[in-house]
Amino acid sequence: MKRSTINHILAESEAFISTFGYVLPPFAFWSPEEMRAKRPHRVLERALGWDVTDYDQGRFDDLGLVLFTVRNGLASDLGQARGMLYAEKIMISGVKQICPMHRHNVKAEDIINRGGGSLVLHLFASGPDGDIDDTSPVTVDVDAERRTLPAGSHLSLQPGESVTLLPGTWHAFWAEGTDVLVGEVSTVNDDLTDNVFEDPIGRFSDIDEDVPPRRLLVSDYQTSML
Repeated sequence: MKRSTINHILAESEAFISTFGYVLPPFAFWSPEEMRAKRPHRVLERALGWDVTDYDQGRFDDLGLVLFTVRNGLASDLGQARGMLYAEKIMISGVKQICPMHRHNVKAEDIINRGGGSLVLHLFASGPDGDIDDTSPVTVDVDAERRTLPAGSHLSLQPGESVTLLPGTWHAFWAEGTDVLVGEVSTVNDDLTDNVFEDPIGRFSDIDEDVPPRRLLVSDYQTSML
């Protein structure tokens, strides 16, 4: 992706999020210069902040996602079963913009429609080898109701509704009607090792630095903080 495109997406995303009354933490608005000067250990260590991805496929409008990680624990917390065992994200899913089919080995998550249109999830269970099971039903909790759905079902969440996805549940999602503000509350998030995609795609985008960044992305921290 071009950095200029990312900058434009971030400006639109900040405005979109604010329309729902969701207030991002102050570090969401730090310039790259402020981030480098402050070098906030907690933000850098836990990969908090902005993430704009097209999964390195160059088709952001139909295969992409905007994310902001608000809080996150560490894998070592989970290993000790104590400490900060949770994470929170806010995301923007565009109309027909797919977050591609994937599952997690460790992370359990609630996906929440915080407002906008319908959030549609495409769901499968895992087979014994961890691959998609395209015949067995998949069971999920939708708020107070447990539902068992046929393999490959589309589950539509309206604003205020949420679904709990346990490790191994294959899922893709997108917005219908209008863009959706998506919440995620989960166990510790690890985007480097805990995402298993159906197709061989990247988690982060390769960036063409055609202009300076508006904000640093999580994927920038290892290079831009040197």
